[in-house]
Amino acid sequence: MKILLHFCCANCALYPLQKLHKEGHEIFGFFYNPNIHPYEEYKKRLEAVKEIEKKLTIRTIYQNHYDLEDFLRSIVFRESDRCKICYHTRLAATARIAKKGKFDAFTSTLLGSKHQNHELIKEIGLATGKQRGINFFYADFREGWAEGREMSHKLGLYRQQYCGCIYSEKERFLKK
Repeated sequence: MKILLHFCCANCALYPLQKLHKEGHEIFGFFYNPNIHPYEEYKKRLEAVKEIEKKLTIRTIYQNHYDLEDFLRSIVFRESDRCKICYHTRLAATARIAKKGKFDAFTSTLLGSKHQNHELIKEIGLATGKQRGINFFYADFREGWAEGREMSHKLGLYRQQYCGCIYSEKERFLKK
């Protein structure tokens, strides 16, 4: 199956790439993350994805425009729904590219993070796929979270400390 895999970051991509490859799927990456703030953080994550693209020879599509302003406009005054809006924004873009590129399905590395709302990602992915006429490939990649983390260390990849949005960055510092 030809699958477009949305990359939230390089670290979360490692286990899903390995698992899907072992299952015999043809995988293409897609980097689109308008939620990441500040821009320096965005660039670090982008560079880490480019590193795994080279090291693992993964064909990757990049959304070249940094859409932070549009993302912030979509969540302002709806902060309690920010994760839902963020997941939808990224999964809808992935589904659109998958449909246009004649992929069999799309999925996301967000499904591999133990820090994200897994059920909400699954729900939005399935609904978005149905709406866009493209299959959402559901897999619980959390089973390989520790393995992916270990692979990340071995490859010397940049490891972020928060999901990416300005709100999670604030929460990260307030917890200390």
